[in-house]
Amino acid sequence: MRLRALLDREPDHPHAWRQLGDALLVLGEAGAAADAHLRQVENAAGDPEMRQAALALAANRLDEAEPRLRAILRARPTEVAAIRMLAELAIRIERLADAEALLDRALELAPGFDAARFNRAVVRHRRGRGVAALEDIDHLLAVSPDQLGYRATRAAILSRTGDYEAAIADYDQLLAHPGPAADARLWLSRGHALKTIGRRDDCLAAYLRAVELSPSLGEAWWSLANLKTHRFAAHDLARMQEGLSGAEVSDDDRMHLHFALGRGFETAGRPAEAFDHYAQANAMRRSQLPYDADVTRGHVAALSRHVDAPALAARRGQGDPSPDPIFIVGLPRSGSTLLEQILASHPQVEGTMELADITTMAAEIEARTDGSPDAYVRELLSLDAETLAALGRRYIEGTRVHRREGAPRFIDKMPNNWMHTLLIQLILPNASIVDARRHPLDCGVSCFVQHFARGQPFAYDLADIGRYYADYVELMAHVDAVLPGRVHRVFHERLVGDPEGEIRNLLAACGLPFDPACLEFHRNTRPVRTASAEQVRQPLTAEGMGRWRTFEPWLEPLRGALGRALDDYPA
Repeated sequence: MRLRALLDREPDHPHAWRQLGDALLVLGEAGAAADAHLRQVENAAGDPEMRQAALALAANRLDEAEPRLRAILRARPTEVAAIRMLAELAIRIERLADAEALLDRALELAPGFDAARFNRAVVRHRRGRGVAALEDIDHLLAVSPDQLGYRATRAAILSRTGDYEAAIADYDQLLAHPGPAADARLWLSRGHALKTIGRRDDCLAAYLRAVELSPSLGEAWWSLANLKTHRFAAHDLARMQEGLSGAEVSDDDRMHLHFALGRGFETAGRPAEAFDHYAQANAMRRSQLPYDADVTRGHVAALSRHVDAPALAARRGQGDPSPDPIFIVGLPRSGSTLLEQILASHPQVEGTMELADITTMAAEIEARTDGSPDAYVRELLSLDAETLAALGRRYIEGTRVHRREGAPRFIDKMPNNWMHTLLIQLILPNASIVDARRHPLDCGVSCFVQHFARGQPFAYDLADIGRYYADYVELMAHVDAVLPGRVHRVFHERLVGDPEGEIRNLLAACGLPFDPACLEFHRNTRPVRTASAEQVRQPLTAEGMGRWRTFEPWLEPLRGALGRALDDYPA
C-alpha cells in the first residue's frame, strides 16, 4: 500500500495518516482507521494551514480562524484536528449544539482523541446533559485515573446532576494533592456542594479556606455572605474594602465584593452604606446581562391577547396525561424554596431542582418564528394534539434523570415558568401548578440584594424588578380568568401566619393527603441548591418580612414600576 510506504519514510506526515484512515474506513476496518486518524491529530502541527488556524484561534481572532478552518475542512472533511478546533470556536461563541455535533464527528473518526472527548464532556455539561457528560469523563478517567483536570470536571458535573456526595468525594480526592489544595476555586466549589446537602460547618470552613488562599476572590466572600446566617466582623468588612482597592482585582471579583459588603453593612445596621454597595454591584451585573423589560411586557401582552378560554377549551384532553409534576412558579425570593421543601417532605413527592426543560421547549418554539411575541403565541397555538402530547412525554422522560427516589410526584421549581404556565397547561394538563407570591416590596428588595448564579437578568435594576413583578401578576391574573382554579396561589405572609392551614390547602390543591411531615419541613435533609438553602432548614418565622423598610428611602423606582401590583397586594 503506497500510503504505508510513505509513512514508513515519513512517519510524521499528517495528510498520509488522514488518507490512510479514510481508506481503512472504506474497507470497514474501523479500529485501524481510528488509530490512523489519531496519528493524524498528533502530527497536525506540521501542517502550515493548521498551524495558521491554530494561531488565530489561540489569539481569539475568531473571524480569521473560522474561514481558515472551514477552508481546510472543505478540502479535507476528515481532518480531525480541524473539526475539534472548529468545535472549540463554536464553544466560544456559545453555539454549543453545533460544537457537540462537531465533536461527535471527531470522536467517530478518532475515538481515542482525548482532547475532543474532554471538550465534548464540557459541552454536554454546559448543555445540561449530565449523564452523557459523565459517560465521557468516566471514559477518560478509566484511561487516565490520575488526571486531575478530569477529576475536577467530574466533580462539577456530579454537582450539577445532584450527586453531591460523589462530587464531594471527588473534591476531597483532588484537594489531597498539593497543587489543587492551593486552588481557592476548588475549595469554593467544594463549599457549594457541602452547603447544598446541609453540612454548614464544613461548608463554612471551605469558604473560609478559599478566602485565606485568595483574599480578593469576591465570589468566596459573597458565598460567605450568602449563607444568610453568617455575620461578618469589622475586620472582614475592612478586608473586603481593601480588596476593592486592589489594582489587579477583576470586575467579577469587584462585583461580588460589593454584594458581600452590601450584606455585611446591612447586618451591621448601616443601611446607607449597604445600599450603596448593593447599587454598585447591581449596576455592574446589569451591564453584563442583556435584558429589555419591553420584551417581557410584549410576551405577556401577546399571551393575554391570544390565549383565551375558547382556545384552551378546544384543546381540552390534549397533551400528556401524566399528573407527576408539581410546578412552583413565581419570582425568585418569593418563598418558592420553602414551598418546595414543604412539598418534598411529603412521602409521595420528590424535590428536584430548578429544571430548564420548559424554558428550553419555549425557546425552541420561538426559534421557529420571526421572534416576535405574537408569532410565538401563534406558533404555540398551532401545535396539534400529537405534538402537544409528544412535548409532554419529552418533559416527563427528560426530567426522569432527576428523580432518584421513586416517588410518584416530583417538583419543578423553576420560578420563571410563570411565563410558560399556558404552555404547561397545553402539554401537561394534569400537572399541578403552584404560584408562590410574596409582598412585592419584600420580594423586589430580596431580588436586588441577591446575586444569582445564573439567569434572572431582570433582577439587577429596581425599575426592571418592579415591571417584571407587575407583568407576572398580570399574566397570572389572565390565567386565573381563562382557567379558573387551575393555579393554586400561596401568599408567603399567610403561610407564615397560619402554617398548618396553608399547608393543608397546598397539599389538597396538589391532590395529596395531609402528612404531618410537611409541618416539620425543616427536618428534611434533602439537597437544596437555591439561595434559601439554610433558611428552609430552620422552623418557619416572620424573619425577612418587612425587610424593604430598611431601604425605604431608595425604593421609589421599584414602587413606581410596580404600580397596581403593589396597591392591590392582598396580604
